[in-house]
Amino acid sequence: VQLVDSGGGLVQAGGSLRLSCAASGGAFSSYTMGWFRQAPGKEREFVTAISSWSGGDKYYAGSVKGRFTISRDNAKNTVYLQMNSLKPEDTAVYYCAAKYGRALNGRYDYWGQGTQVTVSS
Repeated sequence: VQLVDSGGGLVQAGGSLRLSCAASGGAFSSYTMGWFRQAPGKEREFVTAISSWSGGDKYYAGSVKGRFTISRDNAKNTVYLQMNSLKPEDTAVYYCAAKYGRALNGRYDYWGQGTQVTVSS
């Protein structure tokens, strides 16, 4: 599975961005998809995930819950991350990732190249 992240950019605090991750080379519907981020000098951290197939299960890190929304369009082989009420601490490189099966936790085997999100105060 190949993943291509896009949609990052520079936005003011309180603003919004939508990230996209286009997948190819695999049965997209059967993969659980996640978003992770890595800020300068920090370890990569989990942001959110959506289960395979209908995407009925979702999970959010506490720091983004209520502000970020993950969704998927299996017809387009794409997962989205809608980010609202952005804060400077959301500044990071955002990566989408994929793992086979329904479980939201566990190791993600496929990764996008990352897209930079910068939130100015």
